[in-house]
Amino acid sequence: MRKILIPTDFSENAMNALKYALELFKYDKSEFFILHAYQDEIHQDQSLLQKEGLEKVTELVQMKSQQQLETVLDAIYQISPNPRHKYKLVSANNILVDETDKIVIEESIDIIVMGTRGHTNDKALAFGSNTLKILKYVDAPVLAIPEKYSYKDPKQIVFPTNYMIPYRRRELKLLCELASNQCAAITMLYVSQSGKLSKRQEDNKTFLKTELCKNELVFETHNDTNIDNAIYTYIKENNVDMLVMVNNRRSFLEAMLVRSTIQKMSLHIDIPFLALQNVPRD
Repeated sequence: MRKILIPTDFSENAMNALKYALELFKYDKSEFFILHAYQDEIHQDQSLLQKEGLEKVTELVQMKSQQQLETVLDAIYQISPNPRHKYKLVSANNILVDETDKIVIEESIDIIVMGTRGHTNDKALAFGSNTLKILKYVDAPVLAIPEKYSYKDPKQIVFPTNYMIPYRRRELKLLCELASNQCAAITMLYVSQSGKLSKRQEDNKTFLKTELCKNELVFETHNDTNIDNAIYTYIKENNVDMLVMVNNRRSFLEAMLVRSTIQKMSLHIDIPFLALQNVPRD
């Protein structure tokens, strides 16, 4: 059974990401963990804290969190009454990134699905602060869904790679199954001026072919010095439905994640973005 973690702040963006996940995994036996971490909310209203005290405010916030989670569950049954899906509601007095990491480890979560931004919805940011922290610090694949993105079957998936990373079998299996369920083509996009591969790169390319053998694979090389512009151009010219990247030290994704604003990036992420993790965590 696939295990899917959906963090929520009850925003429209979070609900949109949940709807996308329900549709994407509609044919899979899946257990959805719907998580709301509310510790930060306890301290938002200092006047209320002084008036009521920490224990009382914590109780009120916890009750509200649980009620909102149950409202989300009711909405799920209205939107997608799928007998293949099970749900677990998690209301936690913790910060989001810590609780997410805890659940990922305890439940062996296969994938996290969340909106690129939450309540703050700062359009000057490629990712909201919570999404960015989870992408950077939680050791699990993250599928980030842009604001108001309407679901469509991902038929064209692009996977930029330099073939230098020793990929993880489990995460490639996730991608393989996701793509094969949708009869999607995966394009491995190599951006390089030379186009030549070393022995190490050839070995990693062969490993990709083996692990993604169920899928239609296309290997393309683009001669360019600007990787992010090359990816963006490819996405726009080929009607790509999903971008897949691997987060690894010194990888393009790692470099991209340390930049804070979309003005500093020429790669505008307006399609679902699947980040596979290959970073040693502290």
